[in-house]
This record gives sequence, C-alpha cells and structure tokens, in this order.
Amino acid sequence: MRDRRRELINGLLNLAVFLEKHPDVPASSNVTLYHFATSETDEDLRAEIDQIAARVGSSIDFDDSPNGHYATSVHFGPVEYRAVAILAAARARHEAVNSYRDCIQPDAN
Repeated sequence: MRDRRRELINGLLNLAVFLEKHPDVPASSNVTLYHFATSETDEDLRAEIDQIAARVGSSIDFDDSPNGHYATSVHFGPVEYRAVAILAAARARHEAVNSYRDCIQPDAN
C-alpha cells in the first residue's frame, strides 16, 4: 500500500512539473482526487468517512446525501481531496438501473 501511495504522490508531483514546463499543454482548471470507502456496512462506511474528516479537518458534505453518498473533502486551491462512501441504497439503485443495460437496442438507421 505504501508503494502505491508513494507512486501516486510522485505521479502528482511529476504532473505538476510537467505542466509547469509545458504551458502550451491544455489542463483543466481544477482536479479532484477521490478515495472511495470500501467497508461492508453503511455504518462502517460512514465511520471511515468520519475518521477521514477528522484527520483532514473538514465536515461531512450533506449535499450528496439525497443521492446516497456520504462525503467529506478538503481543498488546496483548485485541487480537492474527496472521500466518499456510496451507501447501500445508492448502490442498489445503480444496480437496478444497470440491470436494464443492453435490453433496448436502437434501430441501426
């Protein structure tokens, strides 16, 4: 895990240096790095996000709560670190919608 973390940090630093050296290369005006909680229960998912919020000094973002997401974030200018838990009801809705994927085929006109 530490190697993957170090690789991510090095990649971000290398990207910053690359963009600095190549001002002619287009780049987005903002970026978000996501961490998705992987616990089994909604309670454990929320607890993981609560712990991250405490570590980074942020609050829970309830704007996504109606969508079944429990999240927190911290900003470094236009760069955001966002930790998200996708709760069981949201996962079930997503699976239900995806169960119809490929059931309808458009005409090849």
